[in-house]
Formats: sequence, structure tokens, C-alpha cells
Amino acid sequence: MQSLTDAVVAGAHDEEIDGVDVLVRHALEATADEVLAADGYLFGTTANFGYMSGALKHFFDTIFLEAGGALAEDGSAGAAGGGKKPFGLWVHGRYDTTGAVRSVLSIVGALPWRQAADVLEV
Repeated sequence: MQSLTDAVVAGAHDEEIDGVDVLVRHALEATADEVLAADGYLFGTTANFGYMSGALKHFFDTIFLEAGGALAEDGSAGAAGGGKKPFGLWVHGRYDTTGAVRSVLSIVGALPWRQAADVLEV
């Protein structure tokens, strides 16, 4: 996971990319204010027992409503409209990453963001 993270951060700092300031935060350190100020997001997580990491889940629980998350009548994640801010996702799992990807995309689908690239599953 650290190798993947290092490669993503290095890519985000590539000299070919102009006009982008990169802020790297661990999921447990990120704040809703930082999320609101960002123009886009890259998320990385391990696949743990068919789900995203507890740290990333805590991040989403913490920032969801402040970041414009939509809830359905039954309290589950609803469909957000007007997705503007791009996001990308990579998931590392020893066996199966399907559940982790599904859980992240379910939550992110209720935020006013748009998927900018295919999910990288390793």
C-alpha cells in the first residue's frame, strides 16, 4: 500500500502538471474544511474483509454531510446531483477488492463529486 501511495503522490507532483497544489493527508487527519477547499481527490485504501479501511470509512463519516452528501429517505446514501469535483480511487487487497470498491463508490456516489478515472484494483 505504501508503494502505491508513494507512486500516486509522485505522479501528482509530476513536473508536467501545472497549476496544481497537492495536499497529502491520511484519512484520520483530513478535515471537512480541507475537503471543501480541494478541487479534486485521490483516495487509496486497503480491502479489509471485503470493505474499505476503517480509517477511510471514518473519514467519510466525518466529512459526509459537510461535503454535501445526500441522504435517502431511509437514511442511506442517496444520489447526489451536480457532481463537479473529480476523484480517483485505488484499492489494494490480498484477495478480493470488489467489496471495498463497491463501498467507496456507494458513499462517493452520494457526494457532489464525479469519478475521473477507472478504479485501480491491485
